[in-house]
Amino acid sequence: MISPAEADALIGQQFTCLPIESLPLVQCTGSVLRENVYAERDQPPYDRVAMDGIALNTEGLRTGHHSLHIQAMQAAGDPPMQLVSSDHAIKIMTGAVLPTGCDAVVPIEQITIHDGLATVKDSACVTSGQNIHRRGSDTTQGALLLSSGMLLGAPEIAVAAGAGMARIRVSAQPTILVVSTGNELIEPGDPIEAYQVRRSNTYGIVASLRRRGFQRIADDHLPDDFGVLRRRLRVHLDTHDVLILSGGVSMGQLDLVPRALAELGVRQVFHKIAQRPGKPIWFGVGSTGTAVFALPGNPVSTLVCLARYVIPGLYAAMGESARVPEKIAIAAPIDVKVTMTSFVPVRVQGDEWGRLWAHPCPTNGSGDFTSLAGTDGFIELPPGPNTFAKGFVTRLCRW
Repeated sequence: MISPAEADALIGQQFTCLPIESLPLVQCTGSVLRENVYAERDQPPYDRVAMDGIALNTEGLRTGHHSLHIQAMQAAGDPPMQLVSSDHAIKIMTGAVLPTGCDAVVPIEQITIHDGLATVKDSACVTSGQNIHRRGSDTTQGALLLSSGMLLGAPEIAVAAGAGMARIRVSAQPTILVVSTGNELIEPGDPIEAYQVRRSNTYGIVASLRRRGFQRIADDHLPDDFGVLRRRLRVHLDTHDVLILSGGVSMGQLDLVPRALAELGVRQVFHKIAQRPGKPIWFGVGSTGTAVFALPGNPVSTLVCLARYVIPGLYAAMGESARVPEKIAIAAPIDVKVTMTSFVPVRVQGDEWGRLWAHPCPTNGSGDFTSLAGTDGFIELPPGPNTFAKGFVTRLCRW
């Protein structure tokens, strides 16, 4: 069996990079940027007023003019006015361009206005340049703002909009098919017998994918029938970029998935990773480049393998720059008896000092998915046997 790190490398080598498409900016949240974005102009593009109040020339205050004639009002979006003299002031709004001839803004709280005069309070300390966000102080025209390979969240979308980008080039979303297998699985809401179980894995997989912004998702359920399995998988391989299967990959008589995939020309890259849970995971690539992840059917194993291998693989195929794994300290000792990597569900909580800790939430086996409720993800512990003390820092994968 290979190690998790070796599996990461093999997935990265085999996954086909997805094509690039140009989309309206409003459709790009959760996508991976595939071009650089540069500043359209200086930011701010002008000397920007940072407070509601009055704009004035401090020379007037220095020469004793503490009550200034209100010349006019200038709002954000108005062209800049010209101050007529240092014994005048212009009422100004946050975000407006600084009027010509002014060098400071006094906040509304530090003035009184009566009969067209704005009087600066004695307690106010007014200096040249105060409450002015100078042109180009954030960034200058032509500066690199966003690099190709960045995952686009709310801040990045705002930056692209501020750079005047109505459309941007991003990786196409993969078309994903989630497949559950097994005669024992019954859809939620349908009548169920005592010897059957609910079809829950597919719902967990789809929820995880959608939470991360993947939208082109379909699902199917296939029985433990080799002919049906082979026929339906052939169609799915021809019509999707990624297949995520749950179940049918272990060593039982009805674990038919690896044989069906082999007969359909899907090349096995690896089968089994030295880890617990999720050891039987299978990964391969179809003749047209379709990536196939066949995950173990036990619910905990399914969700662990999805978060640890499938989702990072999808982001890599979309051209995302390599992520630095999140690290966290464990909040209690953990005994690892197996000689393979262990994944332990955890709840992430902060202490009174604001430090985050991973509190172990062990399950009652890889079928005990109810224990995952309220957890944030899982930690990755090196092969044992070993006891990892409180404070041991290791990788955290979030659901």
